[in-house]
Amino acid sequence: MEPAVSLAVCALLFLLWVRVKGLEFVLIHQRWVFVCLFLLPLSLIFDIYYYVRAWVVFKLSSAPRLHGQRVRDIQKQVREWKEQGSKTFMCTGRPGWLTVSLRVGKYKKTHKNIMINLMDILEVDTKKQIVRVEPLVTMGQVTALLTSIGWTLPVLPELDDLTVGGLIMGTGIESSSHKYGLFQHICTAYELVLADGSFVRCTPSENSDLFYAVPWSCGTLGFLVAAEIRIIPAKKYIRLRFEPVWGLEAICDKFTRESQRLENHFVEGLLYSLDEAVIMTGVMTDQAEPSKLNSIGNYYKPWFFKHVENYLKTKREGLEYIPLRHYYHRHTRSIFWELQDIIPFGNNPIFRYLFGWMVPPKISLLKLTQGETLRKLYEQHHVVQDMLVPMKCLSQAVHTFHNDIHVYPIWLCPFILPSQPGLVHPKGDEAELYVDIGAYGEPRVKHFEARSCMRQLEKFVRSVHGFQMLYADCYMSREEFWEMFDGSLYHRLRERLGCQDAFPEVYDKICKAARH
Repeated sequence: MEPAVSLAVCALLFLLWVRVKGLEFVLIHQRWVFVCLFLLPLSLIFDIYYYVRAWVVFKLSSAPRLHGQRVRDIQKQVREWKEQGSKTFMCTGRPGWLTVSLRVGKYKKTHKNIMINLMDILEVDTKKQIVRVEPLVTMGQVTALLTSIGWTLPVLPELDDLTVGGLIMGTGIESSSHKYGLFQHICTAYELVLADGSFVRCTPSENSDLFYAVPWSCGTLGFLVAAEIRIIPAKKYIRLRFEPVWGLEAICDKFTRESQRLENHFVEGLLYSLDEAVIMTGVMTDQAEPSKLNSIGNYYKPWFFKHVENYLKTKREGLEYIPLRHYYHRHTRSIFWELQDIIPFGNNPIFRYLFGWMVPPKISLLKLTQGETLRKLYEQHHVVQDMLVPMKCLSQAVHTFHNDIHVYPIWLCPFILPSQPGLVHPKGDEAELYVDIGAYGEPRVKHFEARSCMRQLEKFVRSVHGFQMLYADCYMSREEFWEMFDGSLYHRLRERLGCQDAFPEVYDKICKAARH
């Protein structure tokens, strides 16, 4: 009972302190106290609930039986919206704070909310090598189930709470994307409810225009109700090689070469300064050298990006065997490196051993409790951006990031971009190797001003035929946005499917210039 009493006393003292100082003061200046005492335990409870629920649903096989009824209920809501005069746009009824994106969508308060309770894995077909899932299934659910039966997704994006729907309607990437492309490129079929309430299934050969237009459309062509995704056999470990590299030219050359080698199952780079990086290459294997086994996902282990940095500091190469699921979620515990700004001592060994089992706090709960003042501070003094640029422009892009925002570490993730119809494709007719440059943290350039600096960065990305991930703040004008993305197929389908009065255009849904 003593630990419980101590925790209760601490909570009581914290509440008294909040009463004296004011909640806003505490959330801004001492956020770690609130996060440690409340959000970490609450996040743990959420995780346990959803894990148990998913396990029970899958074991009872109730999801496939209930799926049809849930889809019909969505169709009914859409038809009722039409019968009532289609007065406002529609959107999913999922609260904005539940999404992983840091952007807060105000449209949820003005649009017709269609409730979509679709969060289960429907079927795993190992003969066809397909998993069929509902849109709110998370990457944590997918890895927990698939790895337990010896399978995995070819591209399995990092954070546990990322959903299939978000990764299709937005985008997703992982260190295997140099072989398989973006998350959309491992999907083989989508099932949607359209603006008139009808149901449609689309594949590369059936309703192919819609199949290629759905990715990146942010729910503005219809409501995703299921997706079929390729799966591949999994192995127990990743044999991961760490190689420190110095000098930007050498970094770019090494990273490009390793990304072109398809015998590498995984390729990733962490850039710690303009001319210091660690390049990692991995291969799936069932064998491991016991002395080199590193279960990096265990709660008491150092944060992955700090562990990688040690190879740079000690100027040595390394080889480790990491359990597959630990590798997939290697950046989850520290939310890449964002958690160090929220819990500054989070990587301290004492904290990890005592409280690391509760880490990380759920991003959705962080958003829900941040308040308007903190949100504006983050917007002006914090960057969370992923820019996708051709690999041949990597050196130029890194210089631009360094000069415009100066945020480190920077995440480098290669991917092959096929020449396919849709919002995002290479400039030519051939597939092209691209790189995702991820910048997350506090800019260290003098006189940083979010709008002007990000518009400058967006201009560069457009100039090299790159793309900005749409989960992040976007400052482009409508003309600039459609210069970056190919809207020809998208606009044609919106007109054909009657979307103009049913859903906002993707630009109006995500860009700041349209939302303010």
